[in-house]
Amino acid sequence: AVQANGDYSLVTTQQEAFFNFYNPEGSEEELDNIIFYYTSFTQSPPRLAGSAILIHETLNQIINPRNGWGYNAGQRRVRRAPNLGYDSPIATADNLRTADDSDIFNGALDRYNWNYEGVKEIYVPYNNYRIGEKGTPYSEILGISHLNPDLTRWELHRVHVVEATLKDGARHIYGKRRFYVDEDSWNTLLLDQYDGRGELWRVTMGLAKNYYELPGVWTVLDVYHDLQARRYHVLGLDTEEPNTRVLTEEVPNKRYYSPASLRRRSVR
Repeated sequence: AVQANGDYSLVTTQQEAFFNFYNPEGSEEELDNIIFYYTSFTQSPPRLAGSAILIHETLNQIINPRNGWGYNAGQRRVRRAPNLGYDSPIATADNLRTADDSDIFNGALDRYNWNYEGVKEIYVPYNNYRIGEKGTPYSEILGISHLNPDLTRWELHRVHVVEATLKDGARHIYGKRRFYVDEDSWNTLLLDQYDGRGELWRVTMGLAKNYYELPGVWTVLDVYHDLQARRYHVLGLDTEEPNTRVLTEEVPNKRYYSPASLRRRSVR
């Protein structure tokens, strides 16, 4: 989280995901319900270290909501986490990101009316290799009010425009969301989010590049700007880390993504 004066605090997490759709050992029943498993272990700062979450993500969350568990380091207990969705605030993001802001958007679609508005050409963050180069100091990446523009790259691309408007009677801090989905990679690269008064509040950017080792296009950094508070949050900083984004085809044991395993692995 980068404050208005440029000061920032670092939060280190270890995140793991297993995409069940590609599991050759998975049953048909599992594939119908769970699209991926996800864990996140907070390692620093000390006030947050030791906490963890576990997600069993379902494809259609209206029929079958996601299952979530949280580990509290102080209590040393794993509990069901029914609120890991919609506009629940994310503490490690200094409340600059909601639960359904992760990966630009995730989770159930039921609180919004969705409207496809067609294709347009706009400049989007693309082929952002330089900002992800190993050894680049975080202090060089993080500037006041925005990332260092010398390290970012933009291209004119065709994007699908999708607008989501909050339904009458539904609750969410965002009254409207406007998505810009890259026509080539199908990544959402820009997102405008409006408050209940209809004022532009937050702007999200997914800085994409081609990961040849996958192969596929994915974001290097996700950046969440709060225009009213003049602060922003960056997810995915790793240029000062020794080893990140490990991609493997290894199939874990089913117990690896269980609540009991979350308790065993959550060590402060």
